[in-house]
Amino acid sequence: MADYDQIPEQALDWVYAGKGAVLATVIQTWGSAPRPMGSQLAINEDMEMAGSVSGGCVEGAVVEEAMQALQDGVPRILEYGVSDEEAFAVGLACGGAIHVIVEPIGVGQGPDVALLETLAAYRADRRAAAYIVNTTTWERQVVGPEFDGLDLGPRFASDKSGFEDDVFVNIHNPPLRMIVVGAVHIAQPLMQMARVAGYDAVLVDPREAFATEARFPGDRLVHEWPDEALAAEGLDARVAVVTLTHDPKLDDPAIKVAIASDVFYLGCLGSTRTHAKRVARLKEDGFTDTQIAKIHAPVGADIGAKTPSEIAISIMAEITERLRRPETRR
Repeated sequence: MADYDQIPEQALDWVYAGKGAVLATVIQTWGSAPRPMGSQLAINEDMEMAGSVSGGCVEGAVVEEAMQALQDGVPRILEYGVSDEEAFAVGLACGGAIHVIVEPIGVGQGPDVALLETLAAYRADRRAAAYIVNTTTWERQVVGPEFDGLDLGPRFASDKSGFEDDVFVNIHNPPLRMIVVGAVHIAQPLMQMARVAGYDAVLVDPREAFATEARFPGDRLVHEWPDEALAAEGLDARVAVVTLTHDPKLDDPAIKVAIASDVFYLGCLGSTRTHAKRVARLKEDGFTDTQIAKIHAPVGADIGAKTPSEIAISIMAEITERLRRPETRR
């Protein structure tokens, strides 16, 4: 969970410590807004902060409103314009506008502590959750993708928070993860790119001479057999698996575990001829055409990549497409 913010959890920790706490959430944006919808800032009564709603443009004003909300127990929706000068200061070319909802926790019309505990439990269990607040009545609930009151499937798939009429839906998807099998040259830039793209990445290779700290500084390395490692890591719809060894003894065990799971992406290095042999082996082992069709091989988007770094770029491009355009998934 390297890239998973802990803003709701931090707010709860402050409440448990006996401090008043507030959650501020970006609920609408226009123009070149510094932070996307769903971004959060937690503030306690001592004006300590965690997170961000604007990258620094309006945090001071939000903190002042948060202190007032703790006093009167009334949630409020704030509107801020971000000037070109302020936007440039946080790395944007031009300004925009944002709406921020400020909710005192466990006070007045704010969310109760139990509701945030439910949200934190979803997140801790790596379950997708939506925090729903009616901005007219201040009614709230935390639901999963199976919720039938609203069609939230597209929002979960696209990681996109936003309004459904008067109801703001804040999507809390589990953090993205990537499991790379094979400590080969391509894996070196791929692991770096995965981290930059926000993935909690792990490299699996039982060959300790290949998967070394010297070759993969700062990366998490697992020296278990791939099928055992994947089972231990856990596979779900927020996981991408990439096999790179070319060795059936290492790749095949990982593939068999992955195609029987809910991973959103499974890519395997190898030529069309290599993949045909792979398919034949999988069919001999009883895997169906539907399962085998989940494999993206040869791995990566067809961009003419040649070098290890270019191939890593093509892999990240294909993974991103499968994540953000679910209709293209196999």
